[in-house]
Amino acid sequence: MNNRIPEEKVEQVRQSSDIVEVISDYVQLKKQGRQYLGLCPFHGEKTPSFSVSPEKQLYHCFGCGAGGNVFSFLIEHEGYSFIDSVKHLAERANIELPEFNKVERSRSDEPSELMKEGHELAAKLYHHVLMLTEQGAGGREYIKERQFTKEQIEHFQIGFAPNRWDALTTIFEKRNISLEHMAKSGLLGQRDSDGGHYDRFRNRLMFPIWDGQGKVIAFGGRTIEDENPKYLNSPESPIFHKSRTLYGIHLARPSIRKENVAVLFEGYIDVIAAWGAGVKNGVATLGTALTPEHAKLLRRNAETVIICFDSDRAGIEAAFRSAKTLEEAGCHVKVALMPEGLDPDDFIRKFGAERFKTDVLGVSLTLMAFKMRFLRKGKNLQNEAERMQYIKEVLTEIASLSRAVERDHYLRQIAEEFSLSLEALKQEQFQIYRSLRQRQPGHTKEIKAVNQPQRNLGSKRLLPAYQNAERLLLAHMMKDVEIAERVQERIGGNFNIDEHHALAAHLFAFYGEGNQPNPSQFIQRLHDEPLIKLASELAMLPVNENCSEQELIDYMRQIEKHPKLVSIQQKELEMKQQRDPVLAAKLQMEIIQMKRELQEQ
Repeated sequence: MNNRIPEEKVEQVRQSSDIVEVISDYVQLKKQGRQYLGLCPFHGEKTPSFSVSPEKQLYHCFGCGAGGNVFSFLIEHEGYSFIDSVKHLAERANIELPEFNKVERSRSDEPSELMKEGHELAAKLYHHVLMLTEQGAGGREYIKERQFTKEQIEHFQIGFAPNRWDALTTIFEKRNISLEHMAKSGLLGQRDSDGGHYDRFRNRLMFPIWDGQGKVIAFGGRTIEDENPKYLNSPESPIFHKSRTLYGIHLARPSIRKENVAVLFEGYIDVIAAWGAGVKNGVATLGTALTPEHAKLLRRNAETVIICFDSDRAGIEAAFRSAKTLEEAGCHVKVALMPEGLDPDDFIRKFGAERFKTDVLGVSLTLMAFKMRFLRKGKNLQNEAERMQYIKEVLTEIASLSRAVERDHYLRQIAEEFSLSLEALKQEQFQIYRSLRQRQPGHTKEIKAVNQPQRNLGSKRLLPAYQNAERLLLAHMMKDVEIAERVQERIGGNFNIDEHHALAAHLFAFYGEGNQPNPSQFIQRLHDEPLIKLASELAMLPVNENCSEQELIDYMRQIEKHPKLVSIQQKELEMKQQRDPVLAAKLQMEIIQMKRELQEQ
């Protein structure tokens, strides 16, 4: 698969990289029997169909068909080349790769890597300036006023951009780093007058923004004076996409997984303040509304998301929109209400860490309770028209709840608060529910689908007998050398499905080199993506561990019989179309003979 890293080194890296641990950096996995299940990172879903096998060191999604080993996952999820996936895992496992493999790649061929290198260099420069130079004095004074601790500064690698036009530009030039690439990445600007470059960030407190694996891909800059804009984020670039990036996700991920809860803030200052208050599972969007991609990322890591936005109208409206997006992604949503006029950072500095955890996060509202508060804002409930409008809006929200217990709970609240008949409210709510469903195309089918039992992951698809036989036989062959040898001796590569024929050929070659059964190692040899997915799927099939002699023979008979059945069908069709009675009788005799031979098999 590559001509730069010796196969024995690749195999050492693969064996040292537990697939469950690696994938757990990206997907929340839960043990279920001998496998681990999670939400597939390759397609949107609310019910887990993504399975990881620690025994086979493989993953497979029964929803979209994605599958492979630990290298395949990084290639598909992170867009790595094969060599980069090996390097990443080698670094993770503290395995030294040969020196010839560390030759620097052509920078012109890897602009994204160069951009990340430039950002890493900038982050180190900014942090150094803040902590150790006279140019960072203004930044140090500001963070002292904001009560940032040394631990917060170090953990989040906060820095300061000196008040110069060429601090970064000069360093990039000295390091022979392309200024054009750095401009495309958002670190530098370009003058219209002469085409020269200048530092985009100046005289600002700098907050590195990382990707999911902790690589710096952008910055947020906060002015320390009365300069506009107050916050300046890096622009979109080939390595930075606001709609897919959450601030601090790689730092918060261990705590999010441990608690199964993520706290969503509006900005990085709140995340840093909350971390200092002991809330380690906080993340934030970056100057953009929460997107479906953000929501899916959160759902893959936690079941519950607590929204903790500012208390002003814009913050409450943003919380309402974000809650809907999170709910659609399958998250259980709660909302923490901030006191009027305070954001999380202000609250923590004013009242302290414990009160933030107990009085804000600790009393988070359910999403329905928050919606009820939101809907009543600006309404005079003493006015009959506005009161009826509020009740109708609340009933519409209650109608969308999936659990009958929840619907009953909130209907009783409304009935008690406004002295209304519970039965009347239930009837009205049902009318709204029915009206909403009728507006949706295909609503009848959707309602029926809700009551359908969930399919078992890995259940057999309705395939022809010969195709199922080939799949199950290949699954056994991947687990047992002797079975593979028996198959090779009797039917060789005469599988009826082209992909099965190719997979069998690769498997015979794999065992022919003296290898023992190892699905992950075998898949490492495959170059064709459809074959990799197929091999992963078959390796994950729940087959009988002890394949009997009769079972094995039955599988091979099914495979051998199929071409003959096809021939009989063709003869029968030919006979029906034959107008000459003599030739038709001859074909009839041939068909009878073929069927007799088939029965004797």
